[in-house]
Formats: sequence, structure tokens, C-alpha cells
Amino acid sequence: MPMDSLLSRARGLWEGMTEVPGTSFAPTGGVNVVVAPNSALSPPGWLGVVVLGGSALVTAPSEQAAAAVHRAVAGLSAEAVGSTAAVTALREVLPVGRVLGPAALAYTSREEFRPVSAEGLTLEELPAGHHGLRALEQVSGEPDMREAGLFTITSPGFAVREGDTVVAAAGYRSWPGRTAHLSVLTAPGRRGRGLAKVTGSAAVAHALVAGLLPQWRAQVPASRRAAGALGFRELGTQLSVEPG
Repeated sequence: MPMDSLLSRARGLWEGMTEVPGTSFAPTGGVNVVVAPNSALSPPGWLGVVVLGGSALVTAPSEQAAAAVHRAVAGLSAEAVGSTAAVTALREVLPVGRVLGPAALAYTSREEFRPVSAEGLTLEELPAGHHGLRALEQVSGEPDMREAGLFTITSPGFAVREGDTVVAAAGYRSWPGRTAHLSVLTAPGRRGRGLAKVTGSAAVAHALVAGLLPQWRAQVPASRRAAGALGFRELGTQLSVEPG
């Protein structure tokens, strides 16, 4: 899929998730701030920031919050709006609570996907609620479990076992705009062996067969490297900020 088509499809996803008809990303290099109390760009009541292809879209839960965002980002580039620089600027104009991100947003297509073989590994397909997937989350700990979001998948789970134990798994959650939001998790002590690429590859292949747009959200370098190895292109970033 050409770069412009991939970017257009990704932007269409996030524009629709604002729940405000007619919302669009700003022209290249610009920042569009909209009041969207029902936006799915972030948790309810938060500020949501998505930067794609050098253009930013920001949702605010109220007119007051939107005005504060306008003041905060006035001197920032679109790319900076999706970074910690935006959080620093926001703290000067309003109280800030929790921050989620920034995280890279990457996408791939049938043409660009580079599948990884499971040769030598036991890879199997499990129901989304399988006890093996839940056990993997438990040994991984709360922060990694929440970041991966494996418990939210609507697809099957694609898992690597060692003996009776699931040591890595991936799947995806169906999003609006026929998007497949990937979830990938590897157990501590099993990382650095390419298991995320193997399980992620199986999940991406499943999504592409279903005609979905695979989306990989990653904060840590290892996850970003795994996405790149599978043919994902980083098109931007996502950031969510809780007003204090």
C-alpha cells in the first residue's frame, strides 16, 4: 500500500474516534484542537493527542481545556505536540495528572508485511480468554500487562509454549475503521529471543486476511524493533494527558 494510502487510512481511524463529525487532522505541520467530550483518543475526561504524518489532532473534554491547550502548543511544532515537550508546556497552563505515552504508532499492509516463521517453536491458536494467556499476564506483572492489553483482544491469541506454559502471545482488538490494534506480550526471562516477532507475525497475518489495518502501538525500544522487523512503518505518536 502506498505511503499516502496508509497514512490516509490511519488518519481516518483517529478522526472518526473523536466522535465529532467533520474533524480532520491539521494541514502538514499544523495542530487542530477540537472539543470532543466523547473522544476515544484518550480515557474519558483526558486530553488526547495523535500526530500522524507531521500533522497533529488534539481532543479536549471542554472549551476551557481546549483554550488551555491552544495556549500551551502555540509555539510547538506538530511533532513536538506528540512528545513530552507538550506535557511540559501544558503544565504551565493547567494542572496535569497522569500521562500515558508518548507511544509510537506504526502500521503495515499486505504489500509491506514481512512474516516471521515459527520454525522450531510450538505456536498455537488459543481462544481470547484462555487460561494460558491469563497466566502469562500474571507472571508479566501489572505494568506490562496493562501496556500490552492482551486481555482486551477480540481475535484468537497466537501463543508460543514451552512445555505447558505460554511464554509469549499476541492478538488484536477490533477497532473502528476496520483496524486491528495489536497486543503482544512476552514473559520476563524469555525476552530478546524474537518471540514477539513470531507471535506478532501470526496475529498480523490473521488481521490482514480479515481485511483489517494492523496498528502497533509501542513505547519500549524492543517492541518498536519487533514492529519494524515485521514491516510496520512508524507514522506518528499518541499521547494522553489527564487534567489535574
